[in-house]
Amino acid sequence: MAEQAARQRSTAARVALAVCAVLAFAGFFALGTWQVERRAWKLDLIARVDQRVHAPAATPPGRTEWPTVNAANDEYRHVRLAGTFLHDKETLVQASTKLGAGFWVLTPLRNSADGSVVLVNRGFVPPEAQKRTARTAPEPQGETTVTGLLRLTEPKGGFLRKNDPAGDRWFSRDVQAIAAARGLNDAAPYFVDAEAAQAPATGADTPAWPAGGLTVIAFPNSHLVYALTWYGLALMVLIAAWFVRRSENAAHADASPVTQDARRDG
Repeated sequence: MAEQAARQRSTAARVALAVCAVLAFAGFFALGTWQVERRAWKLDLIARVDQRVHAPAATPPGRTEWPTVNAANDEYRHVRLAGTFLHDKETLVQASTKLGAGFWVLTPLRNSADGSVVLVNRGFVPPEAQKRTARTAPEPQGETTVTGLLRLTEPKGGFLRKNDPAGDRWFSRDVQAIAAARGLNDAAPYFVDAEAAQAPATGADTPAWPAGGLTVIAFPNSHLVYALTWYGLALMVLIAAWFVRRSENAAHADASPVTQDARRDG
């Protein structure tokens, strides 16, 4: 009886172990397949964004299209719009760029086509050029044409830092909050990163602030590494199961009556 109970416990343990192995293999394999699908999606996104960036500049979405603007179809579109800058309502947003730490200069542009407002990121300025009078590039006056990339609003603030409209401290380009703080009605739900302007004749060593054209377009794509990791873990489960099965077969062979009789005869 004791031997039969031990055999039943051993069988139950093997079944439980087999079920766990099957579930682990299925889970790891599913995660690997999901990463393969994510990689295909990411490569398609990169291709679409690259096409948008290098396409001829077009008119940005108008009022009737604002509700449908989204990242998948609109972000990084190459756009051109004309209007008048409202320099007295500009906003400085903290930034870290290849030129160092400083601020983005977001200036509202009154669109000549429909009177709406579009925030334009005219570029980067270092701390010493925060004041408009300290900048070297002349402020565009009157009717101005802006070409750049359409960007979506950034409503969640910066890393571990929330925007403080009351204190006029901004860590992200939150279009709705900035428009409300500046008393701007009818503002588009996106902003435009302006392209780099031709440097004024201020001397070879004098930079033109604000400096545009600093949009960083980068999509992390480690999905292949993740997929190989998950598939590798699934393979390890198979190998482990094979070793366990092999050990059990060897143990059964050693415990069989024929083997025991052969050992006694020896």
